[in-house]
Amino acid sequence: MKLHFKPLAGLMLAATLAGAPLGAVAFAQDTAAPAAAAPAEAAPAPAAPVAAAPAPAEAAPAAIVDKNDKGDNAWMLTSTVLVLLMILPGLALFYGGLVRSKNMLSVMMQVSTVAIIGFVAWVLWGYSLAFTDGGSWDLFVGGLSRLFLKGVTPASNVATFSTGVVIPELTFISFQATFAAITAALVIGSLVERMKFAAIVAFAVLWPLLSYYPLAHMVWWWPGPDAIALAPTAAIKAGQIWTWGGLDFAGGTVVHINAGVAALVGALILGKRQGYGKEPMPPHSLTLTLVGAGLLWVGWFGFNAGSNLESNGYASLAMINTFVATAAAGLSWVLVEWVTKKKPSALGLASGVVAGLVAVTPAAGFAGPMGAVILGLVVSPVCIFFCSVVKNALKYDDSLDAFGIHGIGGIVGALATGLLVNPAWGGAGIVDYTTCAKDGDISTCDALATYTPIGQLIIQAKGVCLTIAWSAIASIIVFFVIKLVIGLRATPDAEEEGLDISEHGERAYHS
Repeated sequence: MKLHFKPLAGLMLAATLAGAPLGAVAFAQDTAAPAAAAPAEAAPAPAAPVAAAPAPAEAAPAAIVDKNDKGDNAWMLTSTVLVLLMILPGLALFYGGLVRSKNMLSVMMQVSTVAIIGFVAWVLWGYSLAFTDGGSWDLFVGGLSRLFLKGVTPASNVATFSTGVVIPELTFISFQATFAAITAALVIGSLVERMKFAAIVAFAVLWPLLSYYPLAHMVWWWPGPDAIALAPTAAIKAGQIWTWGGLDFAGGTVVHINAGVAALVGALILGKRQGYGKEPMPPHSLTLTLVGAGLLWVGWFGFNAGSNLESNGYASLAMINTFVATAAAGLSWVLVEWVTKKKPSALGLASGVVAGLVAVTPAAGFAGPMGAVILGLVVSPVCIFFCSVVKNALKYDDSLDAFGIHGIGGIVGALATGLLVNPAWGGAGIVDYTTCAKDGDISTCDALATYTPIGQLIIQAKGVCLTIAWSAIASIIVFFVIKLVIGLRATPDAEEEGLDISEHGERAYHS
């Protein structure tokens, strides 16, 4: 088979240049590595731990002595590998089993290729755009001070969520790289069986530039607990959603709503599969789908509990919530099918498990275990409604229900987090970092006195709305640019033959 490098090289160059304006705006303002930014405007009382890393801790004032605990670092290294397991082979098998056998290999190739591009792009520019000071654009996107990981060494650290506690910056970069990789890969679920591989490659480069990196910055970029503990009355710079006080422990907005909305936009622009609604398109291997769902669940413990950045009680809370919310959602989906269809299905069980994982992601370190159980029981019926009633009524081809599960489940979880964090309901409460002891565990901090369930719900809704709007606009731009430049869809003949052979020249199965 002859390989043609020039078109692909041109595509990658065009994608890189397309992202240049985004970084160039911040470049003019960028002066240092991600550190506690100079005061810009007043911000509300800081939110509790979220999945992101604050500024590198080496820039913290000398009054706080940094502590790099080997146990924290070991847990974060383990969590990083667990999240990789979610992508390869977890997501690849989960999605692959849901398509027809003639497209199994293509789905695994698409998920894998999007992920590996995501890892490379993250160290080249993604980390810098997500987790550095963006100057005058800091509410929305970072700068270029960590471009190509400039200034990152084995000795550089980033802060966690306890004053004076740090982990190696390289560990954090690796952990967050898996988040960027899986978010773009999730979108593939709505595009399978009809999108050209070249268009998938272009999407993997362009979409994170316009959607993932800015949203990660808006939700997770803040100056860190040391800066707030030392100067509790000083104005701070942070991402827009963090500045509002939005809570997202591990990526309900950044990952799931973002990916779900992009999936819906992609499905609408790409159009339906040939024969959709006219001929059956059942999953070719629910066995592989269940195996993939199990691997996703195992890996998700790294996704959620790892987002605490420390191996302490909050990581334990995130872990038990990931157990019980997921189990409750799987049970809820099975029961709804049993009542409405008289036959509970393996596909429903797998879908419920993923819906529970999605919903608990933003709430993992905030809700109490009983709140997590309720969240799991509630999310599945809502997702079922969107995956069946709404999708059938509007007749869009969200092939593997990426929007119906990730988008809707993420919205349910993000909104519910504002309520389930309530200590009166068994939640962990919101940490007021202005009360934290210097060189102290996060347990030394007081709860935020100004918290009210309705007030926090409104803040969560603002974050959800901004995420939906940003992802939709960015995704529309990306998909239409790709459509105009290289085209989105495989030819009708290629689609009929199956993308395994037509796009990759090989099959997943030979019998």
